[in-house]
Amino acid sequence: QVHLVESGGGLVQPGGSLRLSCAASGSIFRMIAMGWYRQAPGQERELVATMTITGGGRNYAEAVKGRFTIFVNKAENTVTLQMNSLKPEDTAVYYCHAVGYRSQLPSSRVDFWGEGTLVSVSS
Repeated sequence: QVHLVESGGGLVQPGGSLRLSCAASGSIFRMIAMGWYRQAPGQERELVATMTITGGGRNYAEAVKGRFTIFVNKAENTVTLQMNSLKPEDTAVYYCHAVGYRSQLPSSRVDFWGEGTLVSVSS
């Protein structure tokens, strides 16, 4: 019902900046949150940042606080992750994530994932 497509990944030097974007298409009863996860080589996928659709509350992983900023644009159905002061340890595949309800029933909650975009931080 919802398809997520990421863009903006690439190679950047330490201390540089990068902006990731994710566009959502399709339909759903109600979207409740969108965010970003990442998975580094040989490691498990971890939460980077999330933002609730209603209220606009943001949540960041400790490792990225003060450096990354997440923003959800309701009108365009997109979520953006601005990454500043990038470090080599930020290197990972970044995945767009969305969660919502297919109907009014709480049991209709569903998660959606993008294919991922690679971010490489190296000199």
